[in-house]
Amino acid sequence: MSDQRNLIIAIALSLAILLGFQFFVEAPRQEAQEKNLAQQAQSQAGQNADGSIVPAAPGAAGGQSSSPGIIPGATSGASVSGAASLAANRAAALKLSPRIPVNGTRLGGTIALKGGRIDDLTLLDYKATIDEGSPSVTLLSPHRAPNPYYGQFGWVPVDNLKVPDGDTVWRADHASLHPSRPLTLSWDNPDGVRFIQVIEIDDNFMITVTQRVENNSKRPITTHPYGRIVRTDTPTTLGFYILHEGPIGVFNDTLKEVDYDDLVEGPVDTTNSTGGWIGITDKYWLTALIPEQKTPYAGSFRYSQPNKQDTYQADFMLQAPQVIAPGATARAISHFFAGAKEVHLLDKYEEQLGIARFDLAVDFGWFYFLTKPLFFVLDYFFKMLGNFGLAILLLTVCVKAIFFPLANKSYKAMSKMKALQPEMTKLRERHGGDRQKMNQEMMALYKREKVNPASGCLPVVVQIPVFFALYKVMFVTIEMRHQPFFGWIHDLSAPDPMYVLTLFDMVPWDIPKFLMIGIWPIFMGASMYFQQLLNPQPADPVQAKIFLFMPLFFTFLLGSFPAGLVIYWTWNNILSVSQQWVIMKRMGVPIRPK
Repeated sequence: MSDQRNLIIAIALSLAILLGFQFFVEAPRQEAQEKNLAQQAQSQAGQNADGSIVPAAPGAAGGQSSSPGIIPGATSGASVSGAASLAANRAAALKLSPRIPVNGTRLGGTIALKGGRIDDLTLLDYKATIDEGSPSVTLLSPHRAPNPYYGQFGWVPVDNLKVPDGDTVWRADHASLHPSRPLTLSWDNPDGVRFIQVIEIDDNFMITVTQRVENNSKRPITTHPYGRIVRTDTPTTLGFYILHEGPIGVFNDTLKEVDYDDLVEGPVDTTNSTGGWIGITDKYWLTALIPEQKTPYAGSFRYSQPNKQDTYQADFMLQAPQVIAPGATARAISHFFAGAKEVHLLDKYEEQLGIARFDLAVDFGWFYFLTKPLFFVLDYFFKMLGNFGLAILLLTVCVKAIFFPLANKSYKAMSKMKALQPEMTKLRERHGGDRQKMNQEMMALYKREKVNPASGCLPVVVQIPVFFALYKVMFVTIEMRHQPFFGWIHDLSAPDPMYVLTLFDMVPWDIPKFLMIGIWPIFMGASMYFQQLLNPQPADPVQAKIFLFMPLFFTFLLGSFPAGLVIYWTWNNILSVSQQWVIMKRMGVPIRPK
């Protein structure tokens, strides 16, 4: 009883420490930093007409009206707020600018001529839900629409050069953008300097932007080309520790992931690099800026609050200034990826365009050396069988086959331990009051019967990285999204929809989320329960009861997990139970618990 009391006290103290630290230390620190955050951001860069941040030229003093980092024509926060109220929805926001249709093979939408924003893109191959007639996934949305999210390219001026800004209306040479025909946007400033953007789109999700400056003035000019991705309002994330959602980039061949809340708490995060990319990622979708891979640039993650709206930005600016003599032309070529994080497609772009570590946009995690090869095997099985559910089952069989010798050793050790349980029970009854004597007798029993209690655990520990890698693959890769299995499972990436407490949707009543348990989670819990019956029971009766409760706990825990993961876990348990049952049968160990 004293051990149980100490355990309860330890748990209570741990919770008190965690809650106390959060309430008295972490929360005040976050509040203090948020108050100064907008001032910190404005002191390092200029503000565009939409209130978002524009990179400042190296050495420029931001925050003053004369700063080269501020795009001329910027409006005040009050006027932006008033203008924002004019657009109550996305359709109205789209009408605030003349637009050029985007007719890509896999991308559709429009480009805003006002500001030259790529701010209206849908993924034609992907639907929002599995329902018939579901609309395509909307990736980017315009400024002044709900949840604006867009890409934009421009120039940071030096010496008061007039450059295009967020209010500039560009001229287009064509009425639409096609993969077979680029779109050219142009604008002339009052001094005769022409700014040009040539926009090309391929058959997938990559957009190439060639920025040109033709100096038709009578004096040399200097600019810094930049690109940026702006996202307003904090998106809803899954919140799983195994998946990163938010600002992301690769600088100098090193992956950098920044959480939204970390960006809110800290100042502008800038890294100098040659090669790599920078952007914002969701679980399945990615927007990324890819500068010229052999040209040094400064990549930055920023946070600001124009009009009291959380705004996140990923941007790059070429470090070396473009000094353009009269009559001369300068150009910079960049790429903008906006689409689905398909593993094979990202690998293709990495190879064709020389993009450093572009495949890291998929969060394969610490066990990258396991997760990515496992994905390729799973994808191969899918192409062979035509069903991702069957591919998961076959992959699980292959993994079990690889670890068959280790698993055999583990199950044999556990079977010996189970066979000794009657003797162990007698020792506990005989020496229950003398723990030291009981432990000595137990060790003597293990030595006499040649049983090593640890041998049943160590082989299983070796398999944990592989099982975690499988879990990771099935959780983060888009290839399993909206993929059906059999029966009622129409989307392996979504929870099992056949909730038992609604009598499989025959009784229409609302139930708490934690009670939304489908059939497959119950199968999983049952398989876990049967597996525990085959294992030796803990010596402590209280621990034994807790272990028997675990299958029920995991049934509720996995009720909200993707069905593909639950099917994998259930199938793995069934294979383990079958293997362990055969071993126990051969060793003459009783199967039924006593």
